[in-house]
Amino acid sequence: MEPGDGRFPSTRWSLVVAAAHQGTPDGREALASLCSAYWYPLYAFVRRSGQDPASSEDLTQAYFTRLLEKQWLRQFQPERGRLRTFLLVSLKHFMHNEWARDHAQKRGGLSTVVPLDPHSAEEHYRREPADPLTPERIFERRWALTVVDNAMARLRQHCLASGKGEQFERLQSVLTGDSGPDSYRSLAEELGMSEGAVRVAVHRLRRRFASLVREEIAQTVSDPGEVEGELRYLTAVLNG
Repeated sequence: MEPGDGRFPSTRWSLVVAAAHQGTPDGREALASLCSAYWYPLYAFVRRSGQDPASSEDLTQAYFTRLLEKQWLRQFQPERGRLRTFLLVSLKHFMHNEWARDHAQKRGGLSTVVPLDPHSAEEHYRREPADPLTPERIFERRWALTVVDNAMARLRQHCLASGKGEQFERLQSVLTGDSGPDSYRSLAEELGMSEGAVRVAVHRLRRRFASLVREEIAQTVSDPGEVEGELRYLTAVLNG
């Protein structure tokens, strides 16, 4: 899976519970989904912490290997925090206390839990903001962007399934920001629609997109009452 491609697997609490019991087929599949969902935000954290690309790849893979071997997810208690916080804290612990020993292993000898693509990861990392974000901030930013990317990918699939794939591709650029009259007029000409019809279509897509973002957020919290707060936090991270 390439970072930023929008495929952000579900992190519903049932998936987390299943992952904590990875001895079962469902648990192993759930754990793989969790790792795939979070590996790039965690890779970006490691990279921004000062590791080179090769060490960042090894460290991230080693962390997920240890997460599996030691069944750390069984320690996770949703009422005490969010999954992304748990993963980041446990990664920091791993880096501080166990990475030096594990890094002594021959490079490439670690078992593969998640099929990482180090080349695409590093290329993606180079496109991160140039300003000096802390490792924690870049992790949060990657989490927020992945949620948004996944919602947009789901919206694309919805439009394709309803025969409106071409319309979506034309209108996607105006879904997350304001556009002047020239943009709508140009889009109307491209799509063979009236400008009013384009505005209605954009409005509907924006509503659907907002709903999908909310669904993605709802899948990462244990209490529905936390959704609004998480949405505000996501917006703050993206605007920060």
